Amino acid sequence: MTTPTAVLEKLSQQGYIATEEISTVLFLADALDKPLLAEGPAGVGKTQLAKSWAAATGRELIRLQCYEGLDETKALYEWEYAKQMLYTQLLRDKLQDVLTDADTLTAAADRIAEEENVFFSDRFLLPRPLLKAVTSDKPVVLLIDEIDRADSEFEAFLLEMLSDFQVTVPEIGTIKAKHKPLVILTSNNTRDLSEALKRRCVYLFVDYPDIEAELRIVQLKVPDLSANMAKQAVDLVQSLRQMNLKKSPSISETLDWARALVKLNANAITPDLLENTMTLLLKHETDVAKAKLIMSKQQERRR
Repeated sequence: MTTPTAVLEKLSQQGYIATEEISTVLFLADALDKPLLAEGPAGVGKTQLAKSWAAATGRELIRLQCYEGLDETKALYEWEYAKQMLYTQLLRDKLQDVLTDADTLTAAADRIAEEENVFFSDRFLLPRPLLKAVTSDKPVVLLIDEIDRADSEFEAFLLEMLSDFQVTVPEIGTIKAKHKPLVILTSNNTRDLSEALKRRCVYLFVDYPDIEAELRIVQLKVPDLSANMAKQAVDLVQSLRQMNLKKSPSISETLDWARALVKLNANAITPDLLENTMTLLLKHETDVAKAKLIMSKQQERRR
């Protein structure tokens, strides 16, 4: 893409409503050949940004979902020892044929050494997401999702890969990326990431959308919901986010609620409707109770 505006248009074609800041930072990450670190609350579209950009550029999306306990062997590759043992057994069976005409011990050892490439090759390598991205024959988008869930040790391992885009497999040596992938890391801010990681990335904070942007998203994703109902729904979600809740409703939860309103043939958000569908927006009992109490008091003041 040649300009941030072109990025904005490409994302829009994929149904992703981006701000100028998002499109500019994504453009710069691609142009500067640097990873993009997108931080922000859960459910604001960070993962979808990577998916949409992969689709917009025609690149394969390779996703590494992070979790506590993730280490480099699970993210990089697995060595299939059982398969290697099977090949070793085949060698034993063919050993006599291989050593035919070997007159000395040295000659026999050299003959066996010639077969080493059979036993230490990528045929026993089971690639995980990071290695898939490095060895891909075409440019890809590598999504490292929820990096804040992984341990700091894994984060440190990533630093080397994000700097050199090469990995070392002890059994076969160093593998350098054929095409440098566009890396997008996401974080929900459950822990602080290291300054070293942030320094290597172009940084983007993705917040909840403002009312106009969220209304556009609802109208795009739930076209069967009337304009009036969409406005009412977004207004209410925006008001919920102003409350001091344990977890504010995400964009995906706004869309779930909007689809529910369509299924219920609702033409107005009444107190009873809100009472019966609140748990589509709020997922903690204390949040539901707090929201109902605040809204009840607001209704009393309006009377």
